[in-house]
Amino acid sequence: MSFKTVGIIGAGTMGSGIATSLAGQGVAVALVDMTEAAVERGLGAVSKFYGRAAEKGKMSAEDADAAVARVSGGADLAALAQCDLIIEAVFEEFSVKEDLYAKLNDILPETAVVATNTSALKVSELAEGYKDPARFLGLHYFNPAAINPIVEVVRGEKTDPALFDAALAFCRETGKKPIACKDHYGFAINRFFVPYGNEAVRLMDEGVGTPAQIDRVARECLEVAAGPFLVMNLVKPKIMYHAQNNLGPHGAFYAIADTLKAKGDADYEFEIGEDAAGDAASDAKIADRLRAAVFFPILQELDEDVASAADIDMGAALALRFGKEPCRLMDALGKDEVRRIVALATEAYGHAMPASLERVGSLRD
Repeated sequence: MSFKTVGIIGAGTMGSGIATSLAGQGVAVALVDMTEAAVERGLGAVSKFYGRAAEKGKMSAEDADAAVARVSGGADLAALAQCDLIIEAVFEEFSVKEDLYAKLNDILPETAVVATNTSALKVSELAEGYKDPARFLGLHYFNPAAINPIVEVVRGEKTDPALFDAALAFCRETGKKPIACKDHYGFAINRFFVPYGNEAVRLMDEGVGTPAQIDRVARECLEVAAGPFLVMNLVKPKIMYHAQNNLGPHGAFYAIADTLKAKGDADYEFEIGEDAAGDAASDAKIADRLRAAVFFPILQELDEDVASAADIDMGAALALRFGKEPCRLMDALGKDEVRRIVALATEAYGHAMPASLERVGSLRD
């Protein structure tokens, strides 16, 4: 099974980024959105990316032109009927995706494969809206998809195993590093990354630290390239709000922070400021809480066999730019220290301590 022609639904940041990535790997792409204006913006993003690459000498002008030419666009879903693989990259809301699949059911041939780019919704639940759940799976590309190497490949309860293997191979063939994931809200990476951002907002809401201080401590204790507030401003806080909301079924720890909940879908950014000062006590509390927000979800997903410790670390390092890979960091800290840190989450929210704590010290073995 191979995918030569890919259709992408949604010409926004993610859809155009996926199209850009695939076109550079020799894949023909049909980019579809609701309006011609949206499609033109998506095609413009592809053209701009390759134009800059040629200007900077990263590729020849001929190769850049060839990549751009591989992407066609339009506002008619019928154009997808000729595609081997269709990647849906529309708004992260279950009903929006469900409505789209109902339309695809009447358009796509029985041989078509449909993948959702959802970052947190359960693939098996989305698959029930498509006519053949066996030919449905998750392909979660990370932003910026044109250059970010990580793709979570998510096998739904009814996904054909051969299709799942073909999707993993397709990602490798198109220059990505796939993470094989069992289907669960948040998958391997957003399962801990979104709660980490949510915990940063809680710390701000509680007056433990300012956004600037919390970002500084995050850079120090996890060696992230950018702190959680800067990242949330880049991806938009309302996106984080929806992602955290989708993690709600995992329990009380995953409840949305007050500020995120209060502002919901509003367009806003956090005021970070430049004063990152703080005393040793508040710095230590912030570091513990941020690490607990990372370690606890990871240990839970290891209990659930969502992904391997090595793949979780790869995603943290390459997709999120964590300088300290979380599973490797837990192994270095040791079981007793990790227990102390994770207890900050389990005791505050009434969760059981994950069984995978007993593996700390050899998570990566």
